[in-house]
Order: sequence, then structure tokens, then C-alpha cells
Amino acid sequence: MTRCRLCGSAAMASVVDLGATPPCESFLAADQLDQPEPAYPLHLRVCTDCWLAQIPPLITPEETFTQYAYFSSYSTSWVEHARAFVDGAVRRLELDAAGEDAFVVEVASNDGYLLRHMVDRGIRCLGIEPSVNVGAAAREAGVPTLTAFLDPATGARVRAEHGPADLVVANNVYAHIPDVVGFTRGLRALVADDGWVSIEVQHLLSLIEQNQYDTIYHEHFQYYTVASAARALASGGLTLVDVELLPTHGGSIRLWARPVEAAGEPSDGTSPAAAALPRRTRGEAPGSRERVAGVLDREKAAGLQELSGYTEFSARVAKVRRDLLRFLIEAAERGETVVGYGAPGKGNTLLNHCGIRPDLLPYTVDRNPYKHGRFTPGTRIPILPPEQISADRPDYVLVLPWNLRAELVEQLSFVHEWGGRLVFPIPELSIVEVK
Repeated sequence: MTRCRLCGSAAMASVVDLGATPPCESFLAADQLDQPEPAYPLHLRVCTDCWLAQIPPLITPEETFTQYAYFSSYSTSWVEHARAFVDGAVRRLELDAAGEDAFVVEVASNDGYLLRHMVDRGIRCLGIEPSVNVGAAAREAGVPTLTAFLDPATGARVRAEHGPADLVVANNVYAHIPDVVGFTRGLRALVADDGWVSIEVQHLLSLIEQNQYDTIYHEHFQYYTVASAARALASGGLTLVDVELLPTHGGSIRLWARPVEAAGEPSDGTSPAAAALPRRTRGEAPGSRERVAGVLDREKAAGLQELSGYTEFSARVAKVRRDLLRFLIEAAERGETVVGYGAPGKGNTLLNHCGIRPDLLPYTVDRNPYKHGRFTPGTRIPILPPEQISADRPDYVLVLPWNLRAELVEQLSFVHEWGGRLVFPIPELSIVEVK
């Protein structure tokens, strides 16, 4: 990577180099195990002009998302998170009051995990989902879904056919697109001139502070602070007006943005663009500008607008690797068994960076039947149904989706029946005795 994909600057500095790994969602079928497997460099850099952290776009979204292994509905906590968001957004934007005129679009809508709650409320909605298989699952669940990638042309086509959206939702997708400017312009094409855009994305501040390096993978082309996200939104004609800090994915930000014409203070008649716009002030939350300023101050205090905030991260990543390998090797030497729980994309970054193979982790399990009988990319670890844990009664269960810790401690509480314990590798190695 020689230039920043947002501002075009050549001032790129290394943050952490994780070597070369296969794409994290390219799970292998049994008949692929003797075939070559491509691997790509995984090197995070930051632009020292606009401070957008990013990796090179070595794979295309079409390679990853045309057929996709992740179904959001298999996470109980994530479905509940979506329901709570819908409840809050409907109240905030008074979508119920708008009746049949209300229209909501979700980009990267997956299997309809979020829009099903809009359907239940009778609110007109549309999902835009590029993956053929998960989009089909959404339609089967009664969620209208268009199979497409978002760009300005797709946004304009949807707007022309369905009308402008009061709310456009883009949860956990803003990091997944290499053309951040084109995607943002697509969001602007979808949203009404006085509408709202809500984006959830992992917070780079949490990633750095809590050693969450396994969320660096080829699907995630960029990693945002609020400061860099505001610059990205501005590139497409959107203005950041509010931010919420969320616990999801180890620490995320929910960005509330509006078209630039609608995002300023109420018009006093001196601005022609604002004066001509029929303003909709609903949704403006008290203290929103102060919240944005507060998070920006936190990021600046953490050094994320200067190189000093990034220099120690690589060393802390190396310690996570050493600690996990030491635990697995010592458990094997004691004759104790360790198996995995979950096969998320982040888990494959961790497994490949640490060089973990079936001799140290004989299998992992996952609730998603799509992954059963497949193997993790690069490390070739078998993926089995969750019931295998009860059948084998291992000494330890290594939890790869550590961001779902509260949910999974409850789900896996049954391991206490034989004295089993849970292992969480991030932000630092911790062994939990469940009760």
C-alpha cells in the first residue's frame, strides 16, 4: 500500500504486521485439503495525514461476500442487540408516527436479523445484501432483500424505485468496503435529504487499548476512530452529528449522520441550501455534539492522532501470541485436552498468527450448520457441531468469539459438570471456571 484510500496521502506508517494468512471466511471442504490455499499479507498501516488505519485491498468484496459463511441470526445476543436498536431508532425518529410513509434500508442486511423487527412493526423496509445465500435466507424469513453491492448507482436505483429512506442502517459493513468514498456516496444516494444514516463499526480506540488484533483480517479494509469516520462520511456528503459507545465486538461506535444540508444548526434564513430544505428536527438528541467532542478528546488523549498511540501495539500483540501458545503447549504436555468454541473470522486471524494446528486444538465447534464438516482456513482445524463438547468432555474450551463472553459463559456453563474451564485469549489470556 503506497497511498491512503481516503485522502490519497503517501504518508503511511506501519502499525502491526501479522504475516500472510488466507481470507478468514474461506472455510475449506474436505475435498479441498490437498489443494493449494492462497494467503495474503495482513499488514495494518495508518495514514499520518487523515489517521485512517487500513490494510491493502488484496482481495475483493466479490470474492468474499458472494457466498458467505456468517449468518447473524445464530448469535442470540446479536439478534437482541438488533431488536434494541430498532426499538430505539423507531422512538428517536418517530417512524411509527410516519405510518406507511416511513421507509428503512439496511445495507449488508445479512439474513434479515435486524429488519425482521421492522417487518414485525409494519414499517416498510428493504435489505441490500450482496451474499446470495444469506440474502435468500432473509427473503425466506419475510424480509424484502435486494442482492447487490452498494455503490452510488445502486443507491440511486433503489431511491428511484422505492423512494428516499428515512433511515439507512449500515452495521458492521463500513470496514468491509475498499472504496470507502464510493460506498459513502451510495449511502447518501439512499437517504432522504432530511433523513438519517446509522453506522456501527468497531472502534479503533478499543482495538488498540485491548489488544483486539484478531479483528484485523482481509474483510476489514479500514479501522475507524470517530475522527477518521467523520472524514470518511464527509467524503460522501454526510455529516457526523452524534456518536454512541457500544460494548459490541469488544468496543464499537454507533455513528449518527445526516446529509450535510440537514446537519447544521436550525436555519436562520441566511443559508440558501438550509432555507430551501423542509427541515425535520426529530431525532436530534440532546447533547449529541458534546458526545462527539468527548470521544474525539478521548482519542486525542490516547495518541491516536499521532504515531505515539500506535508504537507499542505490535509488542502487545506478540505477547498475546506467546501467552496462548505457552498455555496450549503446557496443557498438551500435561495430557489435558483443549478444544475450540466458535469459528469466527477473528478466530482465524488468531489461529493463523499463532500457528495453531490440530495437534494443539483438535477441533472447534460452531452453531452454524453451514460450517459443519468444513475446516478453518490455513490452520485446517475441523469444525464440528456444538454437541461434540459434551460428548468429549474436554479439560478446556478455547473461546474464539471472545466478544460474546457474557453470552458464551452462560451457554457453556455445562462444562462445569466435569470440571471443564473456559479460556479467553484476548485482551489477555484468562481461564474461567464456570458455575
